[in-house]
Amino acid sequence: MTDTGAHRPQGGLDEETRQMVVDTVRQLSKRLLTKQAILEWDRDEVFPEAVIREMLGPEIGLQLLFIPEEYGGMGGGAVDCCAVTREMSKICLGVGTAFFAIQLGSDPIIVGGTEAQKEKWLGAVAEGQSLVAYAVTEPEAGSNLAALKTKAEPVLDDSGALTGYRINGSKQFISTGGYADFVTVLAQTPEGPTFFVVEKGTEGFKQHKGEEKHGIRASNTSPLTFSDVFVPVANRIGDTPGKGLKQANQVFGYTRLMVAAMALGAGEAAIDIAIPYAKERIQFGSPLSEKKGYTNKLIVPHWVNMKAAAAYIDAIARRLDSESEDLQVEGSIAKLFTTEAANRAADDAMQALGGYGYINEFGVEKIKRDVKITCIYEGTSEVQQSIISTFRWKKTRKTKGAYYDGIAEGLERLDDSNDEAGCRVVAACARLLNRTIDFAHENRLTRHQQVMFALADMMTRVEVGDAILRLAATGNDPIQKATARVFAHACARLVTENIRLIVLGAGGIDTAAAETFLSSLDLTVLEASCRRGIDDMDQIADHIFQRAS
Repeated sequence: MTDTGAHRPQGGLDEETRQMVVDTVRQLSKRLLTKQAILEWDRDEVFPEAVIREMLGPEIGLQLLFIPEEYGGMGGGAVDCCAVTREMSKICLGVGTAFFAIQLGSDPIIVGGTEAQKEKWLGAVAEGQSLVAYAVTEPEAGSNLAALKTKAEPVLDDSGALTGYRINGSKQFISTGGYADFVTVLAQTPEGPTFFVVEKGTEGFKQHKGEEKHGIRASNTSPLTFSDVFVPVANRIGDTPGKGLKQANQVFGYTRLMVAAMALGAGEAAIDIAIPYAKERIQFGSPLSEKKGYTNKLIVPHWVNMKAAAAYIDAIARRLDSESEDLQVEGSIAKLFTTEAANRAADDAMQALGGYGYINEFGVEKIKRDVKITCIYEGTSEVQQSIISTFRWKKTRKTKGAYYDGIAEGLERLDDSNDEAGCRVVAACARLLNRTIDFAHENRLTRHQQVMFALADMMTRVEVGDAILRLAATGNDPIQKATARVFAHACARLVTENIRLIVLGAGGIDTAAAETFLSSLDLTVLEASCRRGIDDMDQIADHIFQRAS
């Protein structure tokens, strides 16, 4: 047996096949995943095991999407999985989580398994025989995989040959953990963290009762315990132990992008409920959709953010399908921006429906309860901020500013040929971000976690902005351009506020030096981004609500 590589396979489906799978998911809302069924599962905290297994069965076979062709799947790439995950999460984020758990649990085998292991375990998933869970998180470690406590002690025969391992420890918050036919569990071996396959029913392996949760109640979240669980050496993923942490880190770019796609679907679903409601609800003689204060506060900003998130997710997914890099930081950016934006979108969608938003029947309050988890699992937003700021700070210093200067130069070139998408505004934000990183570094402000979080938010906005502005600037859609300008304005406001927080917020910096730095920054471009801001939002609202302009 030989290891076959530590990266997800590249490639993907053609657009027609991808759309066929997306359409299949949409059809599920008319039969297996009806609104009534979903509300009942949520109310009664039911994991619809039979329905999930039917979705994996021969008539539907959704899990085939992410399994390589050579092991019985369709060989879908990141673009395909994002599209399908997004669509399923529009229907129900709890069911989407259950489906994502199968992808996540299969990932260690896809990236690190031997040929024999892939044929056996991925083959079983492809045949629809297995629910899978990814067992990494621990009660005391959370997202800190370096603090792993679950142990896998080697077992030797009389001749000293390795026959297997005995696993002891516990895992917490494992999606589909209580129902999985096998789990991929990360445990500490003498050589380092290593993934193993543990099958349901193995002596000493216990799958406990599911947790009672705030949201995603249609998913199962269970603790697992391992008490002297013997697994044969053939169940150690890969030929060589000690590669588990590297493998986990290498797929974070992919898995966190999937969580972003889930949040995107949920955020869009909330907005899709609020829009028709606003058209029909009459208040003080006219529909809510005619009231610009209502539309421009509660709907338009979130619609813009969902469009920006979609542009960035698609751009990173296409890179994952064509490059060998793991794109861990980009996955963190996608997750941080989209999950937080979707959470705010769901909150304001509840507000947009007034009292009806608080009632279960309309579905928005369920989405709000569900979507919050996307800010938490696969690494909390604060974990993502730490990853983004640390890696981008180091990259900026290492490249002497070339990374964000490169983004700025690309946007400035686009602005020279198309000045209607706000490119110069975000380009200015990128250059100011560069200078602020240098200022924070030189004044040892990076030791303050709040400073690093503020930098992460600036970095995230600039990089997401780069994606949506490029899309708008290379097309001729006036709504896309207005959307890009609104996003650019929001980016400018955040960058301006965070620069002041970073420079003035921490003690120990000479006041004159701080003021000199702030006065040296050219903020006129950012201030100019306010021009036409209300008109742009009105134009977008006219489009969303089909108002006469």
